[in-house]
Amino acid sequence: MNMVLRYTYTKRISSLEHGQALRLLSGKACLAVAPGQTHKTRAKSAKLGLVLVCVMWVVVLLSVIMTTVAHTSRLDTRISLASAEKMRCKWACRAGVETVIAVLNDDFATNYSDSFDDLWAGSPADFNDVPLDGCSFTVEVIDEAGKLNINTATKEQLMELANMTEEIADSILDWRDGDDNIREGGAEAGYYVNLPYGYRNRNGNFRTIREMLLVKGVTPVLMYGGTGNEIFEKSAGWINYLTCYSYEKNVDATGGGRININKANENRLRRSLDIKRSYAGWIVENRGDGFEGIGELITDDSPSKAKRDGGDSDEPQPLDMETFFRIADKITTTDEEMIPGKVNVNTAPAEVLLALFEGDEKIVEDIITTRNSLANGLADIGDMGRVKSFTKKAAKNYIDRLTTRSSVFTVHSTSRAHATGALGKVESVVDRDKSPAKILYQRTGADY
Repeated sequence: MNMVLRYTYTKRISSLEHGQALRLLSGKACLAVAPGQTHKTRAKSAKLGLVLVCVMWVVVLLSVIMTTVAHTSRLDTRISLASAEKMRCKWACRAGVETVIAVLNDDFATNYSDSFDDLWAGSPADFNDVPLDGCSFTVEVIDEAGKLNINTATKEQLMELANMTEEIADSILDWRDGDDNIREGGAEAGYYVNLPYGYRNRNGNFRTIREMLLVKGVTPVLMYGGTGNEIFEKSAGWINYLTCYSYEKNVDATGGGRININKANENRLRRSLDIKRSYAGWIVENRGDGFEGIGELITDDSPSKAKRDGGDSDEPQPLDMETFFRIADKITTTDEEMIPGKVNVNTAPAEVLLALFEGDEKIVEDIITTRNSLANGLADIGDMGRVKSFTKKAAKNYIDRLTTRSSVFTVHSTSRAHATGALGKVESVVDRDKSPAKILYQRTGADY
């Protein structure tokens, strides 16, 4: 009887669900469980644990993916913002250049001579930190006619520049001449083609001022000053004093055509220039194959002032200096529309004037004093007669290298984005005498 009851009770327990058996066991019920049931429970628990681990790894993987996507998105956003700000700065720089062109054109329409009293030289409100759609731009305007032209400068003039040597001066002249004859300290094709990364010299005019860096002996330190990598820093570098762009339009101060003294007959010279018959006759008689420059009208016999007797002899006589300076801006010896290399005495710094006049400090001092004493500087080259030390000899030697007008300007335009502080830099060389104004050279991201 007892065995039957025990079997019946055990059978009942074995029919319970596994979960109920576990709960009974957890309640400290001392009931027996079938031997095969333990293996199944452990297998199922292992499967559940494996699923949990897989889920956890999936969560971790998804977290990594989401973090990477978020980081990439932020990076893409930053790149897009940087690209947008870069483009914004680029066009802000261009806006600075166009602003300068507008000012130069306005100045040209109202004032035919150029000096530091003009709008382009002294209008900080128009050129400094000008706001523009999340950016601001600042521009600096440099008159290229206020520099010594490397394509027309003589060796004596080059030697007046700081740190210039005989070898470099000769190499510059060899670079621009049209032959292969080597000056004493110079260099021609044989030197350049045998360099580690050889190239040929131009044997022609410099086309950009940075082309000088290809010339034997010229280094970035000599060119730019300082360490050779200064950003828009005023220094003793040659780039501040040399150019290859300057020229003067062959017209007078009113924009009218000049009289070519090599072609005009005596009557036209008298009528157009309002000079004496004796002066016109002397010009025609002495021009021979043609004057090379108007300075040749000055001779050792040229008096300082015209005679006041009121007479006009038929006998040819050289011009007096007073008459020469009066007509100097109205005459020419060539029909070329542009005359390269003339230096604007109103805007040239002392270093350039000293090189131009081959070290004559007295003339340089007197020019600066005279131009500062006039409201708008010297009106035309005839005003050089006001300069005390500009003697008859100096006028004969240098008058053909001088002007008071400028055509080509370099514009340094720098922009800054307000949001990110991104910077943009552009250097443009602008010829305002072209219609419309023409950009001759542009360097983006230029420090120098």
